[in-house]
Amino acid sequence: MAVRLSQDAGPVSASPPALWQLLGAAADALQAVRGGASATLALEGVPAPLRPGAQALLFQALRQLGRAQALRRGLAPRPPPARVDALLCVALALTWDPQRAPYEPFTLVDQAVEAAKRHAPSRAHAGFVNACLRRFLREREARVAASERDDVARWNHPAWWLRRLRHDHPRHWAQILQASDVQPSLVLRVSESKTTQAQYLQALAALHMEAIPLGATGVVLRHAVPVQQLPGFAQGWVSVQDAAAQRAAPLLLAGLDPRQPLRLLDACAAPGGKTAHLLDHAAARGAPWQVTALERDAQRARRIDENLHRLGLRAQVLVADAAEPGDWWRQAGGEPFDAVLLDAPCTASGIVRRHPDVRWLRRESDIAALAAQQERLLSRLWPCVRPGGRLLYCTCSVFLAEGQERVEAFLARNTDADLMPSPGHLLPVGPGAGAVVPDNGTGEHDGFFYALLHKSAG
Repeated sequence: MAVRLSQDAGPVSASPPALWQLLGAAADALQAVRGGASATLALEGVPAPLRPGAQALLFQALRQLGRAQALRRGLAPRPPPARVDALLCVALALTWDPQRAPYEPFTLVDQAVEAAKRHAPSRAHAGFVNACLRRFLREREARVAASERDDVARWNHPAWWLRRLRHDHPRHWAQILQASDVQPSLVLRVSESKTTQAQYLQALAALHMEAIPLGATGVVLRHAVPVQQLPGFAQGWVSVQDAAAQRAAPLLLAGLDPRQPLRLLDACAAPGGKTAHLLDHAAARGAPWQVTALERDAQRARRIDENLHRLGLRAQVLVADAAEPGDWWRQAGGEPFDAVLLDAPCTASGIVRRHPDVRWLRRESDIAALAAQQERLLSRLWPCVRPGGRLLYCTCSVFLAEGQERVEAFLARNTDADLMPSPGHLLPVGPGAGAVVPDNGTGEHDGFFYALLHKSAG
């Protein structure tokens, strides 16, 4: 169910929305996120004409929320009403650094005050909003300098997140945090069975869309566009998929004989990007492989079907909990699988640059709960792998508890499992973040973890 946001005064016209409308919608969405809703869910309640602009402002505010909250506390130690606080934090996040401000600071302040006036519950606080923001503009340099003493303000992540990153990645924690606040590029995966990377780059160039190749099948657009504007998108030529996620299918399938009728399982498949990559990899090589995709949530399972339909690919999609093979084993053929992909539920700590709400929604206690779920999935799926087969365990997390530590514990308990050459933790840093980390020299992929496990033949 979408979070229904409040409507500022007046209908949304066909003309470009006013900035005060966008700020009001972003503030409502931020208030919903603070209440526990995802940004995606919160934005579903924003009127369609406002949604793109409101999302851009919301995402920038979320990336700078730690700073904004510290500045608001300095200006108003006593918290104002929730919606007023959200509006103030959005405005402060957008104005604190003139180099990052999407509009002139005085314009942002003026329109934030207008947004307060146009919304009945905050109308009485418009003068307060005006006084706080104009005081901030007068004292910006000193107040920003004071906020530097607050680690949450400086790094825009919760304190527990900072502690864990410093412990897990003592050499690269700062670069990981810096990368998290950079707006990511739009990365595409070319469908090998339909076209080539070179041909698709030519199709983009013909439409004056600047792009560069990435890896064997990736394409990075210099300027993001709606997917409907991409050449061949409706025909399944490309899919949106981060560079780190594009490594899953090649890792799992490397060295497998395309002449053999192998059985493949994508255990936590929604929304279907990796399932599609497995199928496309097989189709491009004429491999007679059968793919089963599991997803416990029926609505998310429908997204797998929709994505595969656009790409012209087919898999067996089952609505089932991967950790309960008794519920789906017979339906999936009742035979062990040659290769299993387990993209396990996790904190999503590696993809916060694409989903900046995650850092504010997660709690430190989530890590232990998710680690237990990951262990359960590994232990239940390992018997589903045939002797001599393989399982690729991955998470979009940078925390060791969801990657390296889980695999080490699994190997200690399962003497029939061997770790094959694997990337391990891929860190979301690169030259743009101020330091080169070998696994991400381009700086174009999210944080991820990969471990390829081989099952002994006997």
